[in-house]
Amino acid sequence: MEGEAAYGFIVNVDAQGSGLLSDTEKPEMRRRLYDVTGTAFEQAGIRPPRLYQEDRGDGILSVLAPDVPPARIVGEWVEQLHQNLRESNRDLRKPLRLRVGLHIGRVTPDAYGRSGRAVDLACRLCDCGTTKAILAAAADAPLVVAVSDRVHEDFVLPGGRWVDPEHYRRHDVDLKEGRTTAWFRVPGRPAPPEPPESAEAAAPEPAEATAPAGAEDTKAGTPPRPPAATDTMGRFVQNIHQHGDGEVIAAERIETLNIDRRGGGR
Repeated sequence: MEGEAAYGFIVNVDAQGSGLLSDTEKPEMRRRLYDVTGTAFEQAGIRPPRLYQEDRGDGILSVLAPDVPPARIVGEWVEQLHQNLRESNRDLRKPLRLRVGLHIGRVTPDAYGRSGRAVDLACRLCDCGTTKAILAAAADAPLVVAVSDRVHEDFVLPGGRWVDPEHYRRHDVDLKEGRTTAWFRVPGRPAPPEPPESAEAAAPEPAEATAPAGAEDTKAGTPPRPPAATDTMGRFVQNIHQHGDGEVIAAERIETLNIDRRGGGR
């Protein structure tokens, strides 16, 4: 019934690097995306009306009925998807590589689709920087799976057919809703590669170049920096090129003071 929330298992799938494809390449990518994911659902025995799907352009949002065992998705569906991708990508110059986000929670249907915080979290896990960085680091892998802490605790840790808890690794990720814990797996590997530490952090601002000592600042109205003292065998020598009268201020004790008054004041 429209507007009545119900629990469901949420599967969000996105294609990695789809933004780099041309308009002529994207239809083929989408055809293969639906083929490998749809075949995996068939192989796992999950079909409409127990399977609801929304097109997301370069991805697919799927919501499963409450009577679908979540362990079947975490185990059999993920494994079938991995094998389907391997077969589909064979000998291709541009292989299809997918990110999958898995979560469970309340989902509200309406005339436009499905919504809810659980849907948001599955999509965020699929699209977060850590998920992208892990798949980028696993250069030969076609798939990365990111599961919520709840899915990991309830359906991964107990194990089961094609469910290997030891193949998952935990990372704390920063999402729009805040920091949360997620678990990652790259099928075909005993453990996912470590993402760069900066996967969820913004790149630091580039440092300003330091002008040579004594050089004039390029900003208008800024006086030139005083020439630096040099350390010679423990004795500090201050070199001054004077262009007027004034004081000499140094942070260290000066053994030798050389003053060039050419053109300066008397």
